[in-house]
Order: sequence, then structure tokens, then C-alpha cells
Amino acid sequence: MIELKNVSKRIKEKVVLDNICLVLKTGKTYGIKGIKGSGKTMLMRAISGLIYPTSGEVLIEGKALGKEISFPESLGLLIENPVFLGSYTGRKNLEVLAALNDRAGKKEIDEALIKVGLAPEDKRKYKKYSLGMKQRLGIAAAIMENPQILLLDEPLNALDTEGIALFEKILEEEKRKEKLVVLSCHDDQKLKEYADVIVTMENGRVIRYGDIKSE
Repeated sequence: MIELKNVSKRIKEKVVLDNICLVLKTGKTYGIKGIKGSGKTMLMRAISGLIYPTSGEVLIEGKALGKEISFPESLGLLIENPVFLGSYTGRKNLEVLAALNDRAGKKEIDEALIKVGLAPEDKRKYKKYSLGMKQRLGIAAAIMENPQILLLDEPLNALDTEGIALFEKILEEEKRKEKLVVLSCHDDQKLKEYADVIVTMENGRVIRYGDIKSE
């Protein structure tokens, strides 16, 4: 479970998160809705430990980020445009990332690549990838360690029809595993299809929280 208690974040003179209070429960998929600049990405950064609140606190399973833990212990993350090492293949990039935590071996890496529609044996360097391939690799990096929490910021960016279908299959699999998934998507209809709960943001604040099934 993730709990945000009166979380605010100020960057220079700008308030990017304004007194956020949320409880996000394991086994649920939360869709974050809002226009560009509404605070969606900053919210995911705060949950992931990439930024710490100016005031308030973020609790992961009761542990405060920035105090008791630096990052969530089991997290898959795709925020904004994924960037990898240009001179490495997709598989090599994932191997480098996997070595940081030692939670994914060759089998898990290859399975993640196949799930997103990338060939593990592809010798092309990342710098030769199309935008869609780069996005697929970002999704593979997020899922390869089988994390309990998935944060996916605009995962459909640059994906073609096949890529979207593969992502949706991955999302269904993660839901069956009772993961806690937080995602944003500029397509409101897709967001409603994917999410159990919609969290609407505006100017760094949560202005609406609603269960899809109750609408």
C-alpha cells in the first residue's frame, strides 16, 4: 500500500504538488488524469522517491520515503521518455540495469523483451531504435524484475497498434498478479478501460477520486 499524507512539493517558486492526500492499495490499477502540467508526472516522481516532498510524507508499506527508505523496495518505473545507452543493444541495456539489484537474470530479461515485441537476439544498438522500440524497451525495463508496484507515465507514447495490444496484454497479466499499478494516459477512454480508479489532477492538486465501477 502507498499512502500520501499532505504531500506538497515546491520547485523554486512553483508549487508542483499541493497538499496531496491519497491511499493506493495493492491489487488496484489507478489512472492519473489531467492536462499537461497538472502534476501527474510529479506525483509519480514523488511515489518513486525520485523527488521528496517539501512537506508531508509518502509511505510505502508504512515506511517513509526519504527517511526510512530511499526508494520503494519493489518498483517498476517508466517516467517520461525512456533513455538508455546508445551503443548497447536492448538486451545489454537491460542486463546493465538488472545488475543493480540482481533480481532479473537472462531468462527474465528475455521474457520481458518478448512480451513487448522485441527480439532478445536483435544486435541493433539502442541509438538505431525507432521511438516505438525505445518505448517498448522502457516498458520491458519496468516489468523485468516482476515488481509489486508499477508506475507507468504515458506508456502508450509512440506505440503502434501492435505495441498497444502487447501493452494491454502485459497490463492484464500484472492485474492478475494483484500488482499496484499507477498509470497516466492522454487517451481518456483507454484510461477508463485500464483503471479501477481514476484520480483527476489539476494545478498539482487532486480534484477528483472515483471508482470506475461506481460511475
